[in-house]
Amino acid sequence: MKSNKKKVFYWAPCLNKVGTVISTKNSAIALSKYKGNIFDVYIINVCGEWDEYLEEFKKNNIKIISLTFSYHSYLPKNGFIASRFSYILIFLLSLFPLLFCIKKHRADFFIMHLITSLPLFLISIFSFNTRFILRISGFPKLNFFRKLFWRRSNKKLFKITCPTQELKSKIEKNYIFDKEKIIYLQDAIINLDQFSKNETLKININSNKKIILSAGRLTRQKNYLYLIKEYEKFLKTSEDYDLIILGDGEDKNKLLELVKKIKLENRVHIIGRVNNVYDYMKMSNVFVLSSLWEELGFVIVEAAFNNLFLIASNCPNGPSEFLDENKCGILFESNVENSLNNALIQYLNTEKKYEKRLNAKKKSSHYTKFQHHLTLEKILKNEN
Repeated sequence: MKSNKKKVFYWAPCLNKVGTVISTKNSAIALSKYKGNIFDVYIINVCGEWDEYLEEFKKNNIKIISLTFSYHSYLPKNGFIASRFSYILIFLLSLFPLLFCIKKHRADFFIMHLITSLPLFLISIFSFNTRFILRISGFPKLNFFRKLFWRRSNKKLFKITCPTQELKSKIEKNYIFDKEKIIYLQDAIINLDQFSKNETLKININSNKKIILSAGRLTRQKNYLYLIKEYEKFLKTSEDYDLIILGDGEDKNKLLELVKKIKLENRVHIIGRVNNVYDYMKMSNVFVLSSLWEELGFVIVEAAFNNLFLIASNCPNGPSEFLDENKCGILFESNVENSLNNALIQYLNTEKKYEKRLNAKKKSSHYTKFQHHLTLEKILKNEN
């Protein structure tokens, strides 16, 4: 008997566990889980990048399509040149398998998150009885090839979704896509299952100190060198706070060298990657996002949900939107000397800590899997 459910495919080949990966996973689970399960949800496992989530997908009735073979662990992942080589390899090895997959399975909807150049290339050449949705996360550089792909694909795209209103507005102003196709769709960030779990924290910190927390990949984008330097200045005002940084990445040695150079090994703790960031958030007081650019900043939404006070850079494209003109925290000028230090001092002196935390907590509830599902379902039901 033929199923009446709509088939929804997710395409998001990834190299590292960036926020988009978690958002894609949560989106697929939400679409499969809620509202009477009216969709058949599929994840395209391009090169083994989703292997560690197979059991979780199975529990949530998400089907897996293995496109090629598992070579993800062999791909170079860090650095611009290495990552671009991997993207090109994925493109070439997946070109014909993806073409055959789309033709064979005839999905009703195909949602593309990462390495979107390949499906965009295919739909610009071939015709499919599938509605394609392009997910744009973070404002991309509009180089010649990206503009070409986007313009050639515009007529064949069903919708273009953006995780922030700011990004949606920027995309509209470039006049590449039909304006009526561009839609705001919040990310599925908050994971209540993670919130209820507890992890044994193995960390040697001063038990009498409060905690400033930051989390993310240790890359240039996150601007942790700046964060540590500003924290060093802040210690001249207050010695009541230790700094904890969660994550791993190519800048780890640079950060450790800086901490050693300024002799703050007992005050700055670079923990590495953890399984459950929520447990560290529960024991912290302030969350700092020092990024040079962000889609929204998944961790600030999670930090808000965990009742932390938020301090974030005003980088594009989303932190300032979430903090809502300082109603939900304190914004500082991105990468400007003394700006973060001043924001931390402002935090010490503000009388509205509870009010700002409460505002942020309320706003974070908009980014649950269920709220994401409600918005996405409306998009998929509007098939015109």
